[in-house]
Amino acid sequence: MTIITSKANNLIKKTKKLLQKKYRKTSYLIEGWHLYEEARANKAAILRIFVTEDFLERVGDEGQVVVVSYDVLKELTESQTPQGIVAEIALESKKWKASNGRFLILEDVQDPGNVGTMIRTADAAGFDAVIVSDKSADIYSQKTLRSMQGSHFHLPIYRMPMSRVLDDVTAHKIPLLASTLSKDSIDYRQLDKFSSFALVMGNEGQGISDEMEQRADYLVHIDMPGQAESLNVAVAAGILIFSLI
Repeated sequence: MTIITSKANNLIKKTKKLLQKKYRKTSYLIEGWHLYEEARANKAAILRIFVTEDFLERVGDEGQVVVVSYDVLKELTESQTPQGIVAEIALESKKWKASNGRFLILEDVQDPGNVGTMIRTADAAGFDAVIVSDKSADIYSQKTLRSMQGSHFHLPIYRMPMSRVLDDVTAHKIPLLASTLSKDSIDYRQLDKFSSFALVMGNEGQGISDEMEQRADYLVHIDMPGQAESLNVAVAAGILIFSLI
């Protein structure tokens, strides 16, 4: 059995580039047993598995298995204490087609942890898809992947321009609900139940765009009886998501 022990190995150097967004054209990396098992359970296309020798018997045969030293494995993850496995997963080509359903739209949300948490929450609530704007955090960064905890294997996630999303939602008459602190917004508890809708969460600092505010069917807010100026966007999303189902 060959064990790669050199960080200068060509395969390792090539794979390490996938930690950077600009190199993630056709695949990305996941780290840890939970994400690996989620990938297997959901039949994701596993291209290659990097594993330390002591965990070799635990891996399946879905992809090419490469045995590496612990130090080499650390090169392939941002974690300081990797769990013994990193896998390369093929990116899926997905195209959004508007239809009836429950959708979460993230407009220019910058923090990877917030993006991952909201996707995970939408998954937990049984949403049909998540649409992420071009300027939102990358869903395949290590931090976002850790926050999602495998939810991207459960529901489709689309990255696309907001202008196209708005046109599609409008054309299919899907009620558009946007979270905002605008004086024209209503308390979310006043909303009727919708069988189909799209919920928009905006940027952490700026909120939703002017265009989104103008085109939304309902502007909603969460009343805060305390003294905090605002809620974390992921916390707000959790409240709204579960109030709407």
